[in-house]
Amino acid sequence: MTAASVPSNELSGANGARALLSVRGLTKHFPITRGLLRRRVGTVKAVDGISFDVMPGETLGLVGESGCGKTTAGRSILRLIEPTAGEVVFEGQDVRALSGEALRRLRRQMQIVFQDPFSSLNPRMSVGAIVREGLTIHRIAEGGAAERRVRELLEEVGLRGEYASRYPHEFSGGQRQRIGIARALAVEPKFIVCDEPVSALDVSVQAQVINLLQDLQRQRGLAYLFIAHDLSVVEHIADRVAVMYLGKIVELASAADLYREPLMPYTQALLSAVPVPDPEAKRQRIVLPGDVPSPAAPPPGCPFHPRCTHPRKDAACARIVPPLEEKEPGHWVACIKQTPTAIGWEEQQAAGGTLAPERFIPLESLHSARAAATGAELSGE
Repeated sequence: MTAASVPSNELSGANGARALLSVRGLTKHFPITRGLLRRRVGTVKAVDGISFDVMPGETLGLVGESGCGKTTAGRSILRLIEPTAGEVVFEGQDVRALSGEALRRLRRQMQIVFQDPFSSLNPRMSVGAIVREGLTIHRIAEGGAAERRVRELLEEVGLRGEYASRYPHEFSGGQRQRIGIARALAVEPKFIVCDEPVSALDVSVQAQVINLLQDLQRQRGLAYLFIAHDLSVVEHIADRVAVMYLGKIVELASAADLYREPLMPYTQALLSAVPVPDPEAKRQRIVLPGDVPSPAAPPPGCPFHPRCTHPRKDAACARIVPPLEEKEPGHWVACIKQTPTAIGWEEQQAAGGTLAPERFIPLESLHSARAAATGAELSGE
């Protein structure tokens, strides 16, 4: 069963609850052109058929290396860029089918906080004008009511109301990101794409912004798609985590399950690279061979197989496209070598496989505390 064909609640980790946002088979390809006539000579598969759900009030972390398609996925969901294919359903509405006034109304419910707090704010507009813009466009408040609402929003994100008359260049990076959050909150959304909102900030400021986002989520019942490359940040804020590699989701699970027992070799390598604030901790870093393949020419079969460190990797990995399948309740993984798998041993042998699937978790490469807990569980202690 592929991710694009499973029922909505299967990829949400919920039992019978209705998803706020449901994404199925989302694809975004960019053409490669050459010459004066702009002849198409190839395609960059930035996002290549991803599927997931986001529940009301939930934070879904979307992680992966730079260039894996995280930001493109987030912007395609909001239609800041048009998807090539796939389905995006928000509260029962087909987002891709909307246009004009209907799409404008939907944008009140779906907002974004951009990665760069320096380039995402218009330097010629005052902070008050930036935050008030959404109120004016959607006719939420005008005049004195709008001014009062702007001050309330600034105070809600930890800034003074009188800052409304200042300009972006007068603020630090963390303060600018708070302004960006206030702008997103102005139209009372239910869902916010947080596109690496803390990656450009100092570590101490990152914690403040993360805590702010969590407080706002509890107070307003917000749902987040939290895009990041720092897995330690995602662990702190996410309820569930989706891992992307070369435009595809290769693992999707609750944050607790994924950090405790990552099953996709790519996820294992990412977790092994997370810094540990303990000089006594001993672990073996997983160093992936080679470079990330070009999304314009992805490898056949499993997109990760050229760099995979699974000891059972063989020729079948280069020929079979692994489905995103449920290895454990709520834990989806795209790997034919991690048991259980719907791609049977006979089918793998027919594709050139010589090594039977086997569960592999490199405990020595994970955080020592996690490794000890996982080892005890796997050994039945």
